[in-house]
Amino acid sequence: MAVKTNGFIDGSLPEELMQLLLSLASNWGDVIDISALKVVHLSGAMTNEVYRISWPTNKENVPRTVLVRIYGDGVELFFNRDEEIRTFECLSMHGYGPKLLGQFREGRVEEFIHARTLSAADLRDPEISALIAAKMREFHNLDMPGPKNVVLWDRMRNWLSEAKCLCSPDHVKEYKLDSLEKEISLLEKSISASHQEIGFCHNDLQYGNIMIDEQSQSITIIDYEYASYNPVAYDLANHFCEMAANYHTDTPHILDYSKYPGLEERRRFVQQYLRSAGDEPSDEAIEQLADDIEKYTLANHIFWGLWGLISAHVNHIEFQYKEYARQRFEQYWLRKPEILDVKGVDGFVEQRKCDL
Repeated sequence: MAVKTNGFIDGSLPEELMQLLLSLASNWGDVIDISALKVVHLSGAMTNEVYRISWPTNKENVPRTVLVRIYGDGVELFFNRDEEIRTFECLSMHGYGPKLLGQFREGRVEEFIHARTLSAADLRDPEISALIAAKMREFHNLDMPGPKNVVLWDRMRNWLSEAKCLCSPDHVKEYKLDSLEKEISLLEKSISASHQEIGFCHNDLQYGNIMIDEQSQSITIIDYEYASYNPVAYDLANHFCEMAANYHTDTPHILDYSKYPGLEERRRFVQQYLRSAGDEPSDEAIEQLADDIEKYTLANHIFWGLWGLISAHVNHIEFQYKEYARQRFEQYWLRKPEILDVKGVDGFVEQRKCDL
C-alpha cells in the first residue's frame, strides 16, 4: 500500500509493518481513514531509521501518532536485540519511556511521546542540566532483572575483535587497533576502583535520547539499546563527552571539544546528581566522582571509536563513521597522558588542538 511520505521515503512500507499499523489504527476507533497515514522521517539517529507515523482522527487537530523504529544493519554486533527488547519492556512497565506497541521483522512500533527532544544547546542550560542529573541518578538506581556485572570492558574487547576483523590492514595500523587491547587492560586496571558505584547505565545519553515535557518540566530518557550495568561514572563521562557533538548540522560527525564542560560545570552537575538522592553531598564526594568521571572519558573515547569503525562497515545511514572514530581515538591519545599521568603514544594521527 502506498503511503503519504511527505518527501521523506518513497514506495511502500514493509507488508508486515503495514498490517501492524492498520491493526493499531483500527483498534483505536477514532481514526477517520486507517489507510491515510502520514510518514515523516526523524533525523539524528545513527543506529536505526526512525519515523513518525500519524493518522487524522475525528478530533480536530489531534492525530493518532506512533513511532516506528527500523533496525539498522549490523546492530547484532553491538548488542543483543532480544535483551534490548526485554530491557525496553521492563522499563516501560516501570513507567520509563514509551510503551512497546508491536514488533515486526525489521523493527518495532513504539508509543510516540509528546514531548520535545532536546537540542545540543539544551545540555548547557543550567535548569535542564539539573533535571538531567536528577533523572540519571534515578535511572542508575533502577533494579533491573538479571546479572548486575559491569559490561564495559568485555564489550570493548568484543568490539575491538570485530573492528580488527572488518578493517583493512592499513586501517588497523592507522587507528592503532593492535595497541588497544593493551590500552583497554590498562584502563580497566587503573581506573576501576572498589569505591565506585555500579548502576544501571544508559551508556548513550546524548541530547537526542532525552525528551522534556515543557509544561511539567519532566525528563524522559529513551533508546536503551546500549543500556547495561556499568560504573555510573562511565555513564556520566559519556554524557559530558556528548556535549562536544551536534548531530543536527551539515557535518554531524564533527566533534567540537572546546564545548566539553569545564571543571565548574562538571562539579555543578555532579553535585546536582548526588544531591538528588536526598542528602547534601560532601566536597570530597563531589571531587571523587568528578575525578572518576574524567578517567572514564578515556574508556568512552575508545568505546565510541570502535563503534564508529564497525558502523562504517555495516551501517548504511549517511554518517561519516570513520572520521567520527578518528576524532574519538585522537582524544584518547591526547588526553591519556594528562588524565593518567603516563606517557602518550606518538604518531597516531595528526591531533587537533582541542581545549578539553
